Amino acid sequence: MSRNGRARRTPDCSAAGPRPRARLRHERRRADGAGQAFVIGVLTSAADFERAAAWRLCDAPDYETYLRDTADLLAEARRGFDTVRARMFHPQDFEEFCLLHGLDPAEPGARDRYLVNPPLQTQLLAYQGEDLAGDFLPRLVRARENGLTLRHADLLLDGGLYEEHGRAVREAYQRGAEVFRRMLVGAGSGVYELRLAVDAPGGRLTAAARVLQWEDGVVRINDEDLELVCAVLCAGLARELPGLAVLHGTQGSAAACGAGDGAAGPTGDGTADRAFRGAAWAWASSGQGWAPTAAAVRLEGVAAEPGYSLGTVR
Repeated sequence: MSRNGRARRTPDCSAAGPRPRARLRHERRRADGAGQAFVIGVLTSAADFERAAAWRLCDAPDYETYLRDTADLLAEARRGFDTVRARMFHPQDFEEFCLLHGLDPAEPGARDRYLVNPPLQTQLLAYQGEDLAGDFLPRLVRARENGLTLRHADLLLDGGLYEEHGRAVREAYQRGAEVFRRMLVGAGSGVYELRLAVDAPGGRLTAAARVLQWEDGVVRINDEDLELVCAVLCAGLARELPGLAVLHGTQGSAAACGAGDGAAGPTGDGTADRAFRGAAWAWASSGQGWAPTAAAVRLEGVAAEPGYSLGTVR
């Protein structure tokens, strides 16, 4: 039963069908033969819910009921499956997918094929019991955006982002990861957001990641955001593309750091004052490497001063 006492309505945006007991065609089994995977597509807004109504994805009368039913289904799936993953069910993407493959959007098989389409696997997130309507829905939206950017980056690298196609891409990825690491080490403990833009053929590559860094150097960042940042840095370095990066937020004890509004310049030595202090640093790349900007810049509405030299950070 649902929370309002009506018979439970089960969303039908899952590759496992209306109930999570059926096996998935794409599931991966562990070596001991135990464990199954469950994948579900989630409508992330009331507008998308209305747009998808014609396809009879579920019988929920409104979006609020749909979210409750979907949360119940995810909880049930976690009890019955080893792995539960979700991705944003984007109506326009689904329509275009069906048109491309000659599928009827109202057929359950079309939804299954859309959810497990290999080029879209980067949009999948593991569901571990998070509040669906809280943090998880925005993460699903970002995962779709991230996935589209990852596909763009992979095309720029001739498919080398996920396959071992050559030393040059591997080295560029390692260099990009090291650039990001030095940005964080130099910033010290605190709560930050990195905004990254690389000018590329076919359109600008962008990435954003929220980072919580503790005094002992431990970093908390969503895996999908870390993957995206490293991929964009990799593509920029491998293809020698110009770019701009801004790291901004609040320096201070990450254990208590929230959204402080203090103003202070960067320390550049990895230390932080006891008092929280606002900070914003910027770096630019001509394609060969990353260095502090020559002057103050603004990226996506965030103003930043030239950053510290990454070469001096260890």
